[in-house]
Amino acid sequence: MARLHLLSLSLIVLSISYSSLSQGPPRPQLRANAQAFLDAHNNARAKVGVLPLKWSAILESNTSLVFQNQSGLRSCSFAKLSGTTYGVNLIWTTGPLVSPQEAVTSWVAANKYYNFAHNSCLSGQQCGGYTQVVWNESLELGCAQGLCADSALTICIYNPPGNTVGEKPY
Repeated sequence: MARLHLLSLSLIVLSISYSSLSQGPPRPQLRANAQAFLDAHNNARAKVGVLPLKWSAILESNTSLVFQNQSGLRSCSFAKLSGTTYGVNLIWTTGPLVSPQEAVTSWVAANKYYNFAHNSCLSGQQCGGYTQVVWNESLELGCAQGLCADSALTICIYNPPGNTVGEKPY
């Protein structure tokens, strides 16, 4: 009799597990900071007709590792992140952290220098932060922020990377 109850309990658990799988895994709720980064990016992307990014916990983790390396070796200063397979945006400030909205707004502000028709940036200006935010082929985002002794660093990583030479962002 005990074996029959155990078998019956196993079938109930299996049935519940199967019905949960058929509905897909539960979607984790993003931390407020992550959601703020995602919303700011997706608002900018919507303005140019580009599909929204999705938050990636893997990219967030990778970005945290980049921050730890930067803060440990370079006191939060800018660094050339060559050789990465991701697109990257950075903000380094002396003082407190910027909000996710302020970080993305600063990258997007370069859109005034970007000429879509010629796929170019006004001489002497930097548009790569903007074009990475709105890069059509980038699908995932992960960001991290942190404080160092006298400065702060914000890093966002994009997968796949944008800013492919000769291609328009959207």
